[in-house]
Amino acid sequence: MPRQNELGQPIGDALPQGWQSPPYPPREPMEGVRVRVEPLDPARHAADLHEANLLDETGAGWTYLPYGPFDTLEAYRTWLETTCTKDDPQFWAYVDKQAGKTIGLGSYLRIKPVEASIEVGHIRLSPLLQRTPMATEVMHLKMKNAFDLGYRRYEWKCDALNAPSRRAAERLGFTYEGIFRQATHYNGRNRDTAWYAVIDKDWPAVKAAHEAWLDPSNFDEAGRQRQALSSLYGKV
Repeated sequence: MPRQNELGQPIGDALPQGWQSPPYPPREPMEGVRVRVEPLDPARHAADLHEANLLDETGAGWTYLPYGPFDTLEAYRTWLETTCTKDDPQFWAYVDKQAGKTIGLGSYLRIKPVEASIEVGHIRLSPLLQRTPMATEVMHLKMKNAFDLGYRRYEWKCDALNAPSRRAAERLGFTYEGIFRQATHYNGRNRDTAWYAVIDKDWPAVKAAHEAWLDPSNFDEAGRQRQALSSLYGKV
């Protein structure tokens, strides 16, 4: 039952004593075991990213993005330079530490320190990164960074018809919050937007599950998971 004010009206929980708005995310690398998340630099990352994206021969990875595919490295680098070097969205490159190659990118966006809310988006994982432990580690590192900075809400939004994105959000511990109908449009078509979020109260259990799943002991000699991530929430 919610607490009440002196008028008997229900009101929200109080913020912790001394709470302050978090800082804007600093452009500092996030180091994982398998991957490094580092500030996007078109000059340094464009060639690797374009090469990795070309492995998506059908172009299915671009369907739910309002840009791409890019036929040439020059076109892709130009897009990175003009679109992905701003403060918000704040773009990051995902680097396979073993191979030394950049194989994906994504951003923080709608960064609101006053409200302590931040969103993850513009996610473009190449086939080299999709459905790998590296992909989960990337998402974990960025989520951990946000909550360590003091953000209270970490959002994931996608086209409501984007089933793979919705499955990924649920697998990563996000809670489904509903559909915003006709929230926007892109590529000449409507987009209803599905909203998901992890809040600070969720984070300890989500963090524990992520860390348990990412532990090398959770994988056999062939690299197969021993326990699914979805099975670990609330159990570690």
